[in-house]
Amino acid sequence: MILLVTYDLKQPTASYSELFDVLKGEQSWSHYISSTWLIATDKSAKQFSSELAEHIFGGDRLLVTQLIGEYQGWLPRKAWDWIKHHKD
Repeated sequence: MILLVTYDLKQPTASYSELFDVLKGEQSWSHYISSTWLIATDKSAKQFSSELAEHIFGGDRLLVTQLIGEYQGWLPRKAWDWIKHHKD
């Protein structure tokens, strides 16, 4: 399954190295939009959100949701290939 992770972080980027390590530590990931990641994982949105929440600060915002149904946008071909490969 693919989880879409998006955030609004208030601290300097260097403060979030552990958050980025968690994101990059999953099975596979795609990151073509600033502050938005696609994560291939077997974890639920709730499970993954809980893991990420340990590495953000008060005032930050976080949304984790499963990528299901119809989706559309403007991304590089490599991004669409990644989505197609991990969608099923």
